[in-house]
Amino acid sequence: MSAAPTSSPFRVAVVGAGPAGFYLVERLLARADVEVDLFDRLPAPYGLVRYGVAPDHEKIRNVTRVFDRTAANPRFRFFGNVEIGRHVALAALRRWYDQVALTTGAQTDRRMGIPGEDLAGSHTATEFVAWYNGHPDYRDRVFDLSAERVAVVGVGNVAVDVARILCRTPEELATTDIADHALAALRGSRVREVVMLGRRGPAQAAFTNAEVKELGELPAAAVRVVPGEVALDPLSRAALDAEDDSATRKKVEILEGFARRPPAAKTRTLTIRFLVSPVAVLDDGSGRVRAVRVARNRLEPAADGSLRAVPTGDEEEISAGLVFRSVGYRGVAVAGLPFDERSGTVPNRGGRVVDPGTGAPIVGLFVAGWIKRGPSGVIGTNKPDAGETADAMLADLGAGAGGGAAGAAHVLERVRTARPACVTWADWQRLQALETERGRAAGRPRVKIVPVAEMLAALASDR
Repeated sequence: MSAAPTSSPFRVAVVGAGPAGFYLVERLLARADVEVDLFDRLPAPYGLVRYGVAPDHEKIRNVTRVFDRTAANPRFRFFGNVEIGRHVALAALRRWYDQVALTTGAQTDRRMGIPGEDLAGSHTATEFVAWYNGHPDYRDRVFDLSAERVAVVGVGNVAVDVARILCRTPEELATTDIADHALAALRGSRVREVVMLGRRGPAQAAFTNAEVKELGELPAAAVRVVPGEVALDPLSRAALDAEDDSATRKKVEILEGFARRPPAAKTRTLTIRFLVSPVAVLDDGSGRVRAVRVARNRLEPAADGSLRAVPTGDEEEISAGLVFRSVGYRGVAVAGLPFDERSGTVPNRGGRVVDPGTGAPIVGLFVAGWIKRGPSGVIGTNKPDAGETADAMLADLGAGAGGGAAGAAHVLERVRTARPACVTWADWQRLQALETERGRAAGRPRVKIVPVAEMLAALASDR
């Protein structure tokens, strides 16, 4: 992987300061003749660790300590509040650096493709998660929390996060770093039941065992499942026995345990449904959500060996005044890069961006993370993924692909000219200290500064 250091360093730009970006930077900086500049369109780094991890999962955010150690390397620089394609063109980065890697994630959601999906009161889970986590772009979103029943479409970890936050009491959330505007809104919530909808059975549910187990430990919400829906069908039972998958077996046991629980006297209920697929979101006559019509399913073998959900012909309506759709993320095209609309990823081989027409690598362009492989895995999954891309990048540098980068001072001057309000790592450390200080005074991990303008104002007043 390594080559003899050159007389002048190779210079690499990484776009996207989430987990994939930091893991990639860490691996690249292991080579002594590489310098890395990390760009992000927001002033605050960490991506989904800051804006995607649920506020009641503070321990997961400890991974930022690893990122902070990477950022302490003298061969690292951070350019926050700089949007590639708006403030600086991708073509300019390619001129300034030996290599450019995109780790921009999957920034939008897949659609369900059913009638009523865009009614008022029907939202993507991404919007809600970003709102309660204080993402600047979602600060002004409004969710009608006067609805007593909420439907969450999906049974992945994001769907679980949405359901769990809705089932937490304001007192529980007040000890977290949930955004202040979200905490204020949730204090007035009238939600009393959350219904999660999974199109296949319990053995195929995408949530992890730790996530579903936590649902059974919520202080104020009783978990309910339909016994007939968590009982494994013969095909799922046979597949589980053949694969001897202990994790899936445990998941099913947890859900079956929920079915055996006696009714609990709690203020809220979380119902987990399986083998049901939304076929329409129903209108109350004024353009707002009143219910979700679902089809009941059975499982049949698919051509790839998996089990697919097939409608039985039976349908039911589930009343709900609010719907959150959590059916998967999707990547967004980046100007200047090829893009596969079907997969929502950038065509690549092992992280090297390729020309979709010829299949040949585009020299100097790379991807890592969800924009490379699609939205799968957990935060730690990005480490080996980024490692594969870093190995490809370092191999190309060792083969002589590079050496034409602009000097560090030249890049700094160009970026500051294009974006005078760019945020350095030292700036971010000051912002982070201020958030932590505010949190300490309130008995919370931090109190996030949400609007970008307030972040910049805080920096200006601290100079």
